[in-house]
Amino acid sequence: MNTKAFIFDLDGVIVDTAKYHFLAWKKIANELGFEFTHENNELLKGVSRVRSLDIILELGKVEASQEDKNRWLVQKNEDYLSYLVDMDESEILPGVMPILNYLKERNQLIALGSASKNARPILEKTGTLSYFDAIVDGNDVSNAKPDPEVFLLAAKLLNIKPEDSIVFEDSVAGIQAANIGGMVSVGIGEASTLHEAKYIFKDFTQMDKTFIDTLIK
Repeated sequence: MNTKAFIFDLDGVIVDTAKYHFLAWKKIANELGFEFTHENNELLKGVSRVRSLDIILELGKVEASQEDKNRWLVQKNEDYLSYLVDMDESEILPGVMPILNYLKERNQLIALGSASKNARPILEKTGTLSYFDAIVDGNDVSNAKPDPEVFLLAAKLLNIKPEDSIVFEDSVAGIQAANIGGMVSVGIGEASTLHEAKYIFKDFTQMDKTFIDTLIK
């Protein structure tokens, strides 16, 4: 049996913290006098906090100093973290735990590759931290997806070659990063959005153990 690196994005793949990001950004947009919709929020998937703020300011046609931007970035993160206080294992997306457990049973290596700078506390709160053999988050990388840095670093920490690495992602930028890195990309979400992925599943409940077995061979 081959040992592979199974690398998971966090937001929208393991947990649905996207709703909390949305609420925190929406609050800032409302304070600045414009509406921020769920459709607008799609533009922020897989994007860093700094770039996300720039996109929101562009949407609202708001000019701002760097000082203002820095203040809003801090405010956004504080609001976001306040929503996470009550987070627990109920936030884990359907079908994720059976896959994580099966990978452990098969002695496969598991890593996190996320742009989030709050990845570790989220994994702790959801009781999933112990599943991960390596964690690479927004504190460890300087390049945002679709740059493959986050995934390449995760594979390197596990001592696994990129071509023996499988990435689970829900964003277009994340799928592109996996493909650019020479990894197997598995899209979690809508096929119409994630069509660049090698494999696509609506969610983890659609994925079975035989699929994992084909990846390990």
